[in-house]
Amino acid sequence: MAKRHYKRGKRGCGKHVQLSEALQVTEAWATLKPGPKVLYLELKRRYVGTNNGQLLLSQRDAARALNVHRNTVGPWFRELEERGFIFMTRAAYLGPSGVGQAPLWALSEVATVDGKPATWAFRSWRAKQNPGTKNKPSRHRNCDTDLGTGNHPPGTVLKIVTGG
Repeated sequence: MAKRHYKRGKRGCGKHVQLSEALQVTEAWATLKPGPKVLYLELKRRYVGTNNGQLLLSQRDAARALNVHRNTVGPWFRELEERGFIFMTRAAYLGPSGVGQAPLWALSEVATVDGKPATWAFRSWRAKQNPGTKNKPSRHRNCDTDLGTGNHPPGTVLKIVTGG
């Protein structure tokens, strides 16, 4: 009896997005909010192995793909650019016929089509530290005293309240 080939009738498992461990362990990725992470996954999904630097994704298309409002996606693009995950290879412009052209994006973890090597700029990104105030004033004077135990400074007037 002949065995059937295991791929008979299957059409393939489809595309998948692979995130490298080197990307996931960086501080830039760990502190990134969920919205920009999903946008990065959408950009990475459009990368087919030979088109880095020519990833076409407008804010409207990204908003449609991610099911959010188009004004929400703009800050996500800026945050991914600031942290070094993506960079713009061609800015958006109005074409000669009056039709707008979307920007072209590139992933910084992969070499681009025109031969530029991967920059991995997100590895050097660090979160800004908020310096705390050095001298914090106390909230109130004599707030450390306990009036109920009799350990109070001289001249303190105690008020006795009776319920009734």
